[in-house]
Amino acid sequence: MIAMTDGIAWLAAPQPIAFGGYSVVLARGLDAEELVSRLTATVFGPPRTPRSLAQLTSKDLTDVVEDGPWDPYPVIGLRYGEIGEWVFAVKYGGWQAEFGPQPPVSRGGAHVFQLEFEEENGKPVPPQFSYLHDERLMCAFNLHLDRSWGYDGVSGDTEVAVRVEEMLAAAGLPNAGMPRREVHRTTLEIIERHFGLTLPHRQILESTLPAVVLEITEPANPSKRSG
Repeated sequence: MIAMTDGIAWLAAPQPIAFGGYSVVLARGLDAEELVSRLTATVFGPPRTPRSLAQLTSKDLTDVVEDGPWDPYPVIGLRYGEIGEWVFAVKYGGWQAEFGPQPPVSRGGAHVFQLEFEEENGKPVPPQFSYLHDERLMCAFNLHLDRSWGYDGVSGDTEVAVRVEEMLAAAGLPNAGMPRREVHRTTLEIIERHFGLTLPHRQILESTLPAVVLEITEPANPSKRSG
């Protein structure tokens, strides 16, 4: 039985899932297969179809996507599952900047939480959090709370965003003197506690989960990318 105390703060560890950072989606109001289908539909470029690879570890799927062809589009894989009331999907391969907002994953009343960090991006890019419900942005902010990256508070629904900002302030954030890793972990702890988010730590890092690779289903113009 999966413990419900795993939370999400463990994502702040260096390279917690795969080299390059992490991209995780948690959802409530749809099943895991539907989450995979909706995420697949948002990939830029030609249409893709999720092809089942059965149960794989994180390393297994990393090996699959790294061995795949990368021109002109990157290989992307997903591992997915459920924990309590939540379904989740973890992205592998060339996911960075490859997923868009359309069609909305949160349509039809779903609650969708995105946690993403391009840890190996040299710019560097801060970790990001967003929460959408029924196609409406409820809460979003940069988890480093770094003003050099345009942080200007928490965006979204007035009631939800204000409450999260109050919780950040109560934790003494933003704080330019705090190490980024500590800020990252603290902000994850706050949204974990406020929204009740959790991910199965051991299962994601060590065990097997259902996995798919997102295959291109038809040729397309490589320059055609929609936003």
